[in-house]
Amino acid sequence: METGRRQFIAGLLATGIIPKPTWADAGSPSFLSAAALPDGTYVLCGIDANLNIAFQLPLPARGHAAAAHPLKPEAVAFARRPGTFAIVIDCVTGVQKAVLNSPAGRHFYGHGAFSADGSLLYTTENDYEAGRGRIGVWDVASSYARIDEWDSGGIGPHDIKRLPDSDVLVVANGGIDTHPYSGRTKLNIATMKPNLSYVQNGTVIESVALPPEMHKNSIRHLAVSPEGAVAFGMQWQGDGTPPRLVGQHHRGCEIALMQASRDQMRNMQGYVGSIAYAHDGTTIVATSPRGNTVQHYDAASAQILGSRSVSDVCGVATTANGFMLTTGTGQLASLTAAGNLFSKSEAVQWDNHLIPILPNATTQT
Repeated sequence: METGRRQFIAGLLATGIIPKPTWADAGSPSFLSAAALPDGTYVLCGIDANLNIAFQLPLPARGHAAAAHPLKPEAVAFARRPGTFAIVIDCVTGVQKAVLNSPAGRHFYGHGAFSADGSLLYTTENDYEAGRGRIGVWDVASSYARIDEWDSGGIGPHDIKRLPDSDVLVVANGGIDTHPYSGRTKLNIATMKPNLSYVQNGTVIESVALPPEMHKNSIRHLAVSPEGAVAFGMQWQGDGTPPRLVGQHHRGCEIALMQASRDQMRNMQGYVGSIAYAHDGTTIVATSPRGNTVQHYDAASAQILGSRSVSDVCGVATTANGFMLTTGTGQLASLTAAGNLFSKSEAVQWDNHLIPILPNATTQT
């Protein structure tokens, strides 16, 4: 039935009856997520605010995250690191519009972001021979032709976001050097130096690093508040219990690390899988699939507010009344600000990330 609907809409588009399709024509999804089906194939799904799958489109291999175009129902699905491809999909018709291939000597890190006007796509990449992070720049109007590349400001750039009402990008340089010939082996743990870098028009305009004693805390995933604050989740590469796993940064200031007890840190098993701000920017939520834990932090005081157990939880995104969560066991869950959890199960394994269709936008649940 879904295929028939897409074919019908594609016919209307061809005749010009629907001159400018919108996300409503794709089933009004609020979020995107990659998933694995029971038969071992992979898909990109649109998920609406009522925890329903609005569309399900095939992917050639396992996905990681996606980027939603800000003006039209088009998505870029990224392969899991160290993947070398990304697929551009028309989410109304299901047609594959383009394939992005990383240049020789590069691989993607599974994340990307669009410019404010939707004319450019930015991708995080590893220049593995040089051991340096890069940002690929792709021209949307020219079928996503690669037109430039910039320095990411560090090693191992993973996540990338755009700050609100600007084209300033923030990059999570995880600090870990890898090479595809050695798979996912981490080559420089003893000397890694993660940082947050802000990039505008190819220039690193600001960069902040963790304290030296925390240099083994790889900065991996980002969330941006409506006011432009940046929350980041980390993955500990050292021994024992990590000192902190969540931080926040305002441009021009020092990094603030979220405070929690040793037991609460131990519960996260050294790993933050995804992170999100509440719709008003006052609360930060971090998930750990390894620890089966969701933690809430107060953004102003940098203190933990609480946590709850959710099996194999990873994806998290903001709604008007709380957060939406996805799990590797197929759960779609709505977590309200009051702490109530409502969920439904799908016959899929959700991958790591839940991506809002519109950056900094919220939906009702």
